[in-house]
Amino acid sequence: MPGFSDGLPIVNRGFKNMENRPDRYNKLSIGAHWLTFALLVAVYALMELRGIFPKDSPPRDLMKTWHYMLGLTVFCIVFARLALRLVFRAPPITPEPSVLMKRLAGAMHVVLYAFLFAMPLLGWLTLSVKAQAIPFFGLHLPPLTGPDKTLGADIKEIHETIGTIGYYLIGLHVAAALFHHYFIRDNTLSRMWPGRGRGARAG
Repeated sequence: MPGFSDGLPIVNRGFKNMENRPDRYNKLSIGAHWLTFALLVAVYALMELRGIFPKDSPPRDLMKTWHYMLGLTVFCIVFARLALRLVFRAPPITPEPSVLMKRLAGAMHVVLYAFLFAMPLLGWLTLSVKAQAIPFFGLHLPPLTGPDKTLGADIKEIHETIGTIGYYLIGLHVAAALFHHYFIRDNTLSRMWPGRGRGARAG
């Protein structure tokens, strides 16, 4: 009968297959990146389009519920992405960018991760201080604090303000990736492109 150690080579090979290639991120990091993007599109769309239904109508309430749940999903994915960044070293950009561009990119990533962390947390706090249910795919998460109408209004305003800023952050991130690809012609975009990266290199 094979022992536990007999399965270790298979595990090691599987882990090795998940490692970054010299010119690309690993599949988990790429998948988490694009899943985050898709969720953000859905979260924003649900809030922007909810106005087509009357207030307190079932379709509008359903859209708000999905907004909450998908936002909290982003919150969970942020921690997974941070763990992947710690485990797997980012593949280098070629040709190597200037020191200034490296610092700007680093600052942008810090701001984006702060945004991805803060927005769902503020949404969770908003529901908590309003004493509303906090749904999460069949579960009801505990409130982070007690009811407080005044605080709730303040947190909601901050949440909405940062949400507006998020449009510019996401737009700037996309514009920077396209600038690197079409003007600087480095591998910034192709490192994170799904599949084998052929589509990103086609430009």
